Amino acid sequence: MPTGRTPAEFTAALRGRESLLGYWSLLDSPIAAERLALLGYDYLAFDAQHGLFGYQGMLHNLLATDVKGSTATGIVRVEANDPVYIGQALDAGAAAVIVPLVDSAADAAEAVAAARYAPHGKRSYGAMRAQLRIGPDPAEAHDATAVIAMIETADGLANVEEICATPGLDGIYVGPSDLRLALGGATSTDPSLKEEFEAALERIRKAAEAAGIAAGIHNPDGASAARRLAQGFTFASIASDVIHLQQAAAGHLAAARGEA
Repeated sequence: MPTGRTPAEFTAALRGRESLLGYWSLLDSPIAAERLALLGYDYLAFDAQHGLFGYQGMLHNLLATDVKGSTATGIVRVEANDPVYIGQALDAGAAAVIVPLVDSAADAAEAVAAARYAPHGKRSYGAMRAQLRIGPDPAEAHDATAVIAMIETADGLANVEEICATPGLDGIYVGPSDLRLALGGATSTDPSLKEEFEAALERIRKAAEAAGIAAGIHNPDGASAARRLAQGFTFASIASDVIHLQQAAAGHLAAARGEA
């Protein structure tokens, strides 16, 4: 079981392309985050794009992740590739931001700049919670925080090698549902595109490897995450609390009714 890491240690592990396992959270529940943080995951990812978090929810769940005995580091998928959203997540104490809908190297460079203080970027400097654990010196903050670009569109896939080569980018992260749709899938899980989808994943993984950055992917369950790590992805998220709550409750209901 992993031990708790400081943000700097987590970011070093990510940049070192160590195998990392995370859990994806959509629900604004600090009590749940505390429990999840004690299970042995390397990180908890709070989804501010599709999840049910406002700024206060994001802040409170990041705080809850720091519960005594936690093995997990809190990271955030931000709402958009925007300096405001990226800065807020980092100010709240996220050790990494996952930036959605990155379509080009220029998009990736904008995300990196939003996470770095001048003269290396355009993040605004303020006396926020992050400075209690990440910083307060800008150089220290840069060492301890990571920027991860999502590859989930046709343009992102077409430009993945250039995106991965962006200076200052620490990793990429595959959004499989959107990527499958971008490849022409009728649904986010369309099985008819399996070969094309797997080929796209291999291209993405190899692009990250060639650039020496981390490659992550979203997964519906632990078995899928294990398979992707075995294929060469360096970090994998298991999703998500709202789906797993539904599945567990349905399973118990079926058992109580004596259903197969």
